[in-house]
This record gives sequence, C-alpha cells and structure tokens, in this order.
Amino acid sequence: MIKVNLTGCNSFVKEAEYKNYLGKALEAYDVLSSEKGAGNDFLGWKTLPVDVDEDIISGCEAVRDDWKARGVDLVIVVGIGGSYLGARCAIEALSHSFVHPAGVPKVVFAGNNLSEDYLAELMDLAAQSNTACVVISKSGTTTEPAVAFRIVKEHIEKTYGKQEASARIVAVTDAARGALKTLSTQEGYRTFVVPDNVGGRFSVLTPVGLLPICLAGFDIRAMLKGAADEREALLQRGEDNAAVQYAAMRNLLHSEYGKAVEILVTYSPKLVYLAEWWKQLYGESEGKDGKGIFPASVTNTADLHSMGQFIQEGSRVMFESVIKVEKATREVVIGSDEQNLDCLNYLAGQRVEHCNAMAQLGVRVAHIDGGVPQIELGIEKIDEFWLGAIFYFFEFACGVSAYVLGVNPFNQPGVEAYKKNMFALLRKPGYEAQTEEILKRI
Repeated sequence: MIKVNLTGCNSFVKEAEYKNYLGKALEAYDVLSSEKGAGNDFLGWKTLPVDVDEDIISGCEAVRDDWKARGVDLVIVVGIGGSYLGARCAIEALSHSFVHPAGVPKVVFAGNNLSEDYLAELMDLAAQSNTACVVISKSGTTTEPAVAFRIVKEHIEKTYGKQEASARIVAVTDAARGALKTLSTQEGYRTFVVPDNVGGRFSVLTPVGLLPICLAGFDIRAMLKGAADEREALLQRGEDNAAVQYAAMRNLLHSEYGKAVEILVTYSPKLVYLAEWWKQLYGESEGKDGKGIFPASVTNTADLHSMGQFIQEGSRVMFESVIKVEKATREVVIGSDEQNLDCLNYLAGQRVEHCNAMAQLGVRVAHIDGGVPQIELGIEKIDEFWLGAIFYFFEFACGVSAYVLGVNPFNQPGVEAYKKNMFALLRKPGYEAQTEEILKRI
C-alpha cells in the first residue's frame, strides 16, 4: 500500500534519535488504537472503509441516476472546509483536465468563501444550466455555506418550482437536529447523515465526500476498497508501519531540528487539491496549544520556478513530504524535430513522464544537498483506489502524529474566534454588545 521512503532524511538525523521517535509514535499508535486518547468521541472515521452501509452507496447512486433522468448537467456542492475539500480533491484528481464527458454533470463548489463576484458568476452558470444542489452542513447555520445555499435554493425554486426543487436539492447533515435537518424535513429533501463521531476534516469517506464524487461519475466502491486495504495494512503494529514511520520522522525533524514547516510536494497538477485537503487535515488537527508543524504545499515542476529558490536557499525551517506517483495513466511521447532549434532531440522517443520522474529525482538531490530533509510517500497511480488509500493513510497518520505532538487531533477550538468577531461586525442578534469593542481594534 502507501510506501514511505525515509532515506532522504538519513543525512539529517541520527539513527538513535529516529528509534526514539519510533517508540514515541508506537505509543501514540497504541493510544489511537485503544480509543482512549483525547477526542476519542470522534474516531468513527477509523472503520468507515469497512462500515459504510450498502444503503449509503446505493443511495448515492440513486441520486446520480435520478438527476441524470432529469437532465441535470450542473451540480452545485455547497460546503466549507471538510465539507468540500475531500470531494473536490477526488474530483479534480480524477477528472480530465480539459474535456468534460458527455452525460455527466459538471460538479462545482460554493459556500467556501464570501466573494460576491464568485457567487454572481456561479449564478450566471446556473442560469444557463440544468441545475441541482448538494448542501453539506451539520448545523445549516455556518455563515459561508448558509449564504450560498440561500442564494442557490432561491434560484432552483424560482426556476423549477417548489415541488421540483425538493427533488433537486439533497442535504448531507445531522441525523436529528439543526437548521438544515429541520428545513430538509419541511421541504422533503432527500438526506444523508454526517455521523456524529466523524469530524468534518475526516469525513471524505462519508456521504460528505462520497455523494459528490459519485455524482461526478467516479467509482466510490473502488475508493472505499482502497481505503479498506490501507486500513488493513495500518492495523499491523510495528516499526515498519507506514503511518508510524511518517509520524515519527516528521515529529523528530520538528522537535529536535526545528523544522517548523512541512511542504507537501506533488508533481501532478491533478493533486493540487489533495494538498489543500491535507493542509486542512493537519493544520486543524495539530495547530493548537502553541504547537504544530505548519502545512504548506507546492506543485512541481511549476513551483520550482517560483518557490524553488526559497526551498533551495531560503531559511532552513522546512522539510518536504513528496507524493511519488509510480505510473501515469496516459502516455505522451516526445517526437524528433529536423531543425532541433529547441535542442530537445536528445529526448526524442522518451515519454514526458520520464522527464517528470527525472526532474523529481534531480530536485530530491538538490534539495537534500541544500539542507531540506525529504520524505517520500509512494502511490501506484492516480485513481479511485489509490485516492482512497492515501485519504485513509493521511487520516490515520495524522491521529498518530498529533498524539506524539501532545495535542487533541479531533477538535478545532481556534476556528471560532474569527466567527465571533465577524458576527459582531455584521451585528448578528446576540453579538451587538461586542461590535464597538471590535471596531476599536481594527
């Protein structure tokens, strides 16, 4: 399954130090496995790959088939944070970069920002499309998705009528309470449940991620199979456990060598949103109590021509975790040119992916020589199975790593601070008393 290569760190750490942190990581692994650590009410993600009910999978497929029969060609997924990043990651990774397939709706995302221009342009698209909506929120009152959903819902009701709108809106929400659950009951929306014991950033293998991914035309059964196989591998306790190795090395580099920044490096633009999903997962899980490794990302080779200079010769505060994809799914061969003005005939007959692989190896040597430790995380290819595997790997490793760091991986108290200030500035009922105080500080 996911392969971890730590040889890019050998020149930076001592073997005895790594063994020490392996021990710490195994202790954290035991805390996670025993389900007795901080945040143990939110461990439902651990068994999702084998516990997702067939009714959920077939329910996703039923929505897909119903909306296809209605001619839906645009699905707006409303959500923020973990309510959209996993789905967007999978859809971006699996989709053709330039050609949208016939007969499959285009899936777009809203509710992850408060940009008026973005929403206006989204509604331009909705006006010329056959539109449906998936709204994802446990409460239904989070500001960004609630604003977007109000606007999208109004458009769908005006365009198709209230009765038809109820068939074109699906809610992924709490099982029994909350504004969105209440509205769904009143309006007759089909609903899927966000499990109480799964936090948002760990929810990609619940209907939060599975429904949008299915609607985009991808195989959620294969994704769950990949996650299940990775889970089986990670259940094997030991020093060769991939999640334990990753957690041990990243904490060693951070705690003993002052590496405060981890850069997730990809060599395919299809994986840009894997990095965005990963940043939320590790940022919210570890960034608390004055602790944490700052998660950043680059997409090479493009970012070698922007961030590459800093990584090579800037402040030595970082290490890299590189996603190494063994096989491309398509093949493009470089041709020969009689004039050879670009001096590339030496590459004639080579696949482009060979060049990409050699660039990756060249960067590895250069960055290690420049003082940047490097961890490699290997997957075979970019498909549903391997995305499921890497989703589960990162989730499990995150739990282990955060326990090594000494924080609760499953809460996020800090995200409430900006909301309170925003509510006061918007003069939300109940927050008016803080408005003047906030205004004095800005």
